[in-house]
Amino acid sequence: MKSVVFALIISALMFTACGGGSVSSAGGTSAPAETKAQQTAASQRAEEASAASADEPASETAEQAPKEEEKSMKLEIAGTPVTVEWEDNESTAALKELCRSAPLNIQLSMYGGFEQVGDIGSSLPRDDVQTTTASGDIVLYSGDKIVIFYGSNSWAYTRLGHVTDSSGRTMEELLGGGDVSITISLS
Repeated sequence: MKSVVFALIISALMFTACGGGSVSSAGGTSAPAETKAQQTAASQRAEEASAASADEPASETAEQAPKEEEKSMKLEIAGTPVTVEWEDNESTAALKELCRSAPLNIQLSMYGGFEQVGDIGSSLPRDDVQTTTASGDIVLYSGDKIVIFYGSNSWAYTRLGHVTDSSGRTMEELLGGGDVSITISLS
């Protein structure tokens, strides 16, 4: 008799440990009433959260990781800062990546009486298009040279940007007097 009672106690403990359920009249297990209520509530909360996130723009979800502040490129010509409107293309993205670890210093040389040209030191992606340039245009030539215009020319270039001001000086004053160096950096 003791062994039967002992076997029933062991069976009851194992049953409770395996599923936390109780034996139903049909011989299966069923969860206690409070567990079913908790499961139903959790399921409803998950459905509501899913529906709410579908209605919200992705940028407003709480789980989204914060974006790293985007740094912009700045340009100095012979030590004079100038404002540049950079193109949004693969070439300027690659140029920006070159500046990520340290400012990029490039020695420019006069060419043709209307531009300054300098070797970037590496090749960038290019998408050359026949272009007529204007004073202040910044372009990529042959994939590895940067050109800044103080005059005009027509050739196949990849546009990088345009100097929108020259801090009170004209582009010819900045570039037309002889070879200069430029610095492109991230701010």
